[in-house]
Amino acid sequence: MKQVYPTFILNTNDGSEHSFLVCLPDMEIFTEGDTFADAIEMARDAIGLAGISMEDNKEEIPVPSDQNAAIEKVKHDTEDIDFTKGVLTYVDVDFFEYRKKDDTKTVRRNVAILGWLN
Repeated sequence: MKQVYPTFILNTNDGSEHSFLVCLPDMEIFTEGDTFADAIEMARDAIGLAGISMEDNKEEIPVPSDQNAAIEKVKHDTEDIDFTKGVLTYVDVDFFEYRKKDDTKTVRRNVAILGWLN
């Protein structure tokens, strides 16, 4: 299932390592990135992880808000930072593809096989 979620990205312009703050009001997720492109990638990853976690827990994945509803949510959910001064963009994620990608990650395991020779 593909969805496109409204995403707010605020450049703090403070020169710090993670100067792009991200808010995904429909998923109640906050993340950050080093660059604008990194912030979008972090948002996509956060949506994908949250979505497959919700599926695994038999929870319903939130339906994306329209622009006006997203602005109201971000105003209500964030008191310390005004994300409306940032950029409102949309981030897409294909939950089926994300799950496939996440489930096929290579994990290195060290195994010792002990056998006794007679």
